[in-house]
Amino acid sequence: MGSFMFLGFGLEAWITIITVLGMFTILLFTKLRSDFVFLGAIGVLYVTGVLDASEAFSGFSGTSVVTVGVLFVVVAGLMHTGVLHWIVKHWLGQPNGYAKAVTRLMLPVAALSSFLSNTTVVTLFVNIVKMWSKKLGISPSKLLIPLSYASGMGGVCTLIGTPPNLIISGLYHQETGQAMNILATTIPGLFCLAVGVLSIIAMRRLLPDRKAPESAFETVSEYTVEFRVPSDNRFIGQTLGEAGLIHVKGGNLIKMYHYDKLQPPVNENEYIMGGDHLVFAGQIDEILDLKETHGLVSANHHVFSANELENNRELRTAYITFGSKLIDTRLADNHFGKEDNITIVAIARHGQRINKAPREVKLKAGDTLLLEFPPHANMSKIESNPDLHFFDSEDVPNIGRGTLISTTIMIAMVVLSALNIIPLLQSAFLAAAAMIIFRCCNVEQAMKAINWDILMVFAGSAVLGMAIQKTGIAEWLANGILDVCGTNPIVVMTAVCFVGTFITEFISNTAAGAMFFPIMLHAAEKLGYDPFPFLIALMISVSSSFATPIGSPTHMLVYGPGGYRFSDFMRIGLIMNLIILAANIFIVNIVYPLRTI
Repeated sequence: MGSFMFLGFGLEAWITIITVLGMFTILLFTKLRSDFVFLGAIGVLYVTGVLDASEAFSGFSGTSVVTVGVLFVVVAGLMHTGVLHWIVKHWLGQPNGYAKAVTRLMLPVAALSSFLSNTTVVTLFVNIVKMWSKKLGISPSKLLIPLSYASGMGGVCTLIGTPPNLIISGLYHQETGQAMNILATTIPGLFCLAVGVLSIIAMRRLLPDRKAPESAFETVSEYTVEFRVPSDNRFIGQTLGEAGLIHVKGGNLIKMYHYDKLQPPVNENEYIMGGDHLVFAGQIDEILDLKETHGLVSANHHVFSANELENNRELRTAYITFGSKLIDTRLADNHFGKEDNITIVAIARHGQRINKAPREVKLKAGDTLLLEFPPHANMSKIESNPDLHFFDSEDVPNIGRGTLISTTIMIAMVVLSALNIIPLLQSAFLAAAAMIIFRCCNVEQAMKAINWDILMVFAGSAVLGMAIQKTGIAEWLANGILDVCGTNPIVVMTAVCFVGTFITEFISNTAAGAMFFPIMLHAAEKLGYDPFPFLIALMISVSSSFATPIGSPTHMLVYGPGGYRFSDFMRIGLIMNLIILAANIFIVNIVYPLRTI
């Protein structure tokens, strides 16, 4: 392999380039699982000889990956003892004015995200923010983007707050033998957070004023509901007009199906037959009363009598996620929910009425579904479905003695690591063990909390970074940046961080951190400077993705509940990217002045 050269790269480098480009193309344009794609990339690099066995699988035994896995257990203890709920209950309050509301929201979210999974924090806060926004008279869309931004900006304030920080600090330790302090990014991160909060307040007009999708279920006539007429219904043989089913309380009949065939425009003289499908649009709670007043049933399967359906079925709201297998399919074709006897009661998009029967709608990311469940449904299994996100869970942990214990364990872990008494990995192991010993969570909850998909992506990202460095791609890119930017270290730092900030809008920030680590390291060393401040700036930049909803999992979590459109993030996010980039470069060079080596 060593004798082949093309455009300055050997065969191993070209295999790496093609693998990386192919992997990101697959992630962008297909719905394949990201952990599967990363594992495939590792396989290609190993089979082609770019990496040997120890290198190809080193990511799975790296201290950064193990640390992330152990921290999942620590987070489980905090979740199950109600620490997050206690903070929410005692912090948000009733501020007067948007500026105070944003500050009250973003600061605790950022603080929590400094030590916990961003996704966990945002998942908890989404439903709370929706209810809170009603009390304040503020549209949820004005608060949910700041919620997501705060989790990202808070995550960079500690090494354990976000995966890129861990992976970059881990690679730095491997290269130099020097371990970063857990609070190495705290001061720069807090400065960028303060700038971010002030920027959100100043640019509030750029935040969209969208209608919360689920609010239509309560007050707005913009949702569709499909019913079926049971075979023993008392209105069979009457016309729609005689049965009073054209204009009903809270809405109107918009479509009618005889024998699953769509009838011409709804006519009040059309006769009702058993098995007919009736599609209504309007105020959801009042339309659902037709089950009682007219004996209609949800259109999931044919029944002879309304009494055949189980009583006490529950209604829950869910949102279609990005990458969901349900996207671009119709409910009539994808058999969703049949195994668990789930009925799709209503569907909407961006808070707007969809003028079709729910089963005929091609689903899109962010669509809101109102689902009806039987009383004894296995909700833990249903809520684990990666195609949907549920935000109205009633599973609220009790706040008590365990809350104080888990908080103490978490603080002790951070202090032990920050003061360099014991390394981060050891303190994380001790904290995880303590969470189980003191019954903050049980073993089953701890194991369920470990996200193996994230660990696979994390390990794969580290291996990709190694391949980029080993094959000379990183050095070539670093030299290219120096050729363009000259020898001014701040210009070079800014250039790499700029590219990193925008690359992470389309790929995971973990992968971006692993890719850009060797580039930034080589660039700093070529200039003759200590790479430490360069890498601190890189950590912040690869976690500063504000301009697209696919730039961060937390953006995806708020996309549906906020009723957002893709362009909503770009309006404010592109400016935020540049503001945080400038704040990042400014503060890093003050806190960590550049030193020659």
